[in-house]
Amino acid sequence: MQIFQVGGAVRDELLGLPVQDRDYVVVGATPEEMVKQGFRPVGKDFPVFLHPRTHEEYALARTERKTTRGYKGFQVYAEPEVTLEQDLARRDLTINAIARDDAGGIIDPYHGVDDIKAGILRHVSRAFAEDPVRILRVARFAARFERFSIAPETLELMREMVRNGEVDALVPERVWQELAKGLMEERPSRMFHALRDCGALERILPELDRLFGVPQPVQYHPEIDTGIHVMMVVDCAAARGYPLEVRFAALTHDLGKGTTPRAEWPRHIAHEQRSFELIKPLCERLRVPNACRDLALVTARFHGIAHRALELRADTLLRLLQDTDALRQPERFEYFLQACEADFCGRAGSGRQPFVQGDVMRRGLETVAAVDAGAVAKQCADPGQIRDRVHDARLKALKQWQQKHHSS
Repeated sequence: MQIFQVGGAVRDELLGLPVQDRDYVVVGATPEEMVKQGFRPVGKDFPVFLHPRTHEEYALARTERKTTRGYKGFQVYAEPEVTLEQDLARRDLTINAIARDDAGGIIDPYHGVDDIKAGILRHVSRAFAEDPVRILRVARFAARFERFSIAPETLELMREMVRNGEVDALVPERVWQELAKGLMEERPSRMFHALRDCGALERILPELDRLFGVPQPVQYHPEIDTGIHVMMVVDCAAARGYPLEVRFAALTHDLGKGTTPRAEWPRHIAHEQRSFELIKPLCERLRVPNACRDLALVTARFHGIAHRALELRADTLLRLLQDTDALRQPERFEYFLQACEADFCGRAGSGRQPFVQGDVMRRGLETVAAVDAGAVAKQCADPGQIRDRVHDARLKALKQWQQKHHSS
């Protein structure tokens, strides 16, 4: 029995990056031998075991043969005679097909170390085309490793997979899993550009793909289109370290502009409502978590008015706070402001300016929240008037705050 460290841990060590998880391949062993040594079997589709002390994953060396379309359509062969090189050959990219032995020696049959030095994402073999998830993984690695580029032959193979319909076999849960990981990388835009370059974006997120080539309103982006603007917004959210909910809202906030008739360009009338209507079925299709969906809906519908916070009358600002449910969900409202800030920074010339609209809305929420609704209710002889009286008290407080704020 021989044990080798493989995959991302070896790659990240060579890149000088912190290692999150370590995976191991065991050559020359049977499942019975692993159990006898105290390993606990956990693999459903192939033999994977947890170390009895460290709980790290140890997988028996295996080969895979494609049997049906999709990422689960494989027949696994895991016997003691399977070699390390055969196991590494089934992996997606050369930079992930590197192993390290107990003595620290590197085993690199597919020249992954050279590709790490050159900054190239290159497939190991034609077997890459058998698993459509690998398209998403390559795009995600492009977002993680900014200095890496996709090898031309790998990009062409990805395009071939799209043309052959292999990408259409992806299940929604796996698509969302990879997209969510990519959104949390340093440059999420690179993932979506990679998906677009190979044609997969049109199949996976047609609502987003349609934004490229659609002009922005002249006052925002005279020189770039809506797709590029959205990519700037997502990267801005990533640069600020915002959570997944905010990054997804940044990605989807302008989807409605892709449905604007060409004759109306560069104007986009009622695109916020159209974005709102597009997000619901998109989230259902990809099984997007409720928290991401709900923030995306709020952002799509109200980001336009939020950008006008400096000029809003007190009654309009109060209505915005009510419509976004800011009093009951202040954390989500803060995420909404973060998404609006990312949108603001993704507009031409705005990247280095402070998003003062966010501060105005935060102070407005503080002012409204400070109104003692219980005390107002006690003063109402008619319970049916409580709601209106509380509203009036909040509106009065906002007006007073605005007068004081403007005078200072």
